[in-house]
Amino acid sequence: MLILLPPSEGKTPAVRGSAVDWPALSFPALNPYRAKVLEALGTVSAHQDALALLGVGASLRDDVERNTRLHAEPAAPAHQIYSGVLYDALGYKTLTPTQRRTADESVLVVSALWGAIRFADRVPAYRLSMGTALPDVGRLASFWKPQLSEALADAAAGHLLVDCRSSTYAAAWAPPPAQTVAVNVFTEVNGVRKVVSHFAKYTRGELARHLLSRRGKAPQTPAQLLKAAREKWEAELVDGSARTPHALNIILPN
Repeated sequence: MLILLPPSEGKTPAVRGSAVDWPALSFPALNPYRAKVLEALGTVSAHQDALALLGVGASLRDDVERNTRLHAEPAAPAHQIYSGVLYDALGYKTLTPTQRRTADESVLVVSALWGAIRFADRVPAYRLSMGTALPDVGRLASFWKPQLSEALADAAAGHLLVDCRSSTYAAAWAPPPAQTVAVNVFTEVNGVRKVVSHFAKYTRGELARHLLSRRGKAPQTPAQLLKAAREKWEAELVDGSARTPHALNIILPN
């Protein structure tokens, strides 16, 4: 089983430590592309209109300024850098040592800057969304799609892929539909379903934690994933097709 996560928009910067060790990152074949994105990001972040170009507000000025020195910024494991609703619900720090090892092996974070990394990969905090277009790189989802398709093929082979990414990050890599289950979260009122962004993020984090911490073997098929989800939630499985992944729909009580 592999759990695909988006990064958090907000990051918790490392206070101390060495800078990113590029050869030590997972999927080293992505390093030339990571370097190209990082260079373009540094150039844009130094521009007088950097906030507008990156689509962020004035409160994030310090985050954008940090983008100009990411080669030298302290790095920390990705599970420490990424924060926010989904990662709070996953609660890496409160997992047992065995569960943390499982998380390090089973979680892939699809990133606008790094392409894809694992939880143990040490990276600095940065500010960049997959929906951004950078000079000489273009729209990041389009830039990463062919690179991730090639680099992640071996990692994905033979695994059930539990896709907890948002649509913005899902656009950067479309894994084989037959072995992929996209996770959707709804509330239902009078038979009408509604997507609620905050609770969707939180529930995806809870699902990731449940899959990493529950007893027994990890799900290997969409049906087994449905059974695992039903241990905590009302859920249904919608079969995919040759072109679209399966869908696990979790329905929260109103």
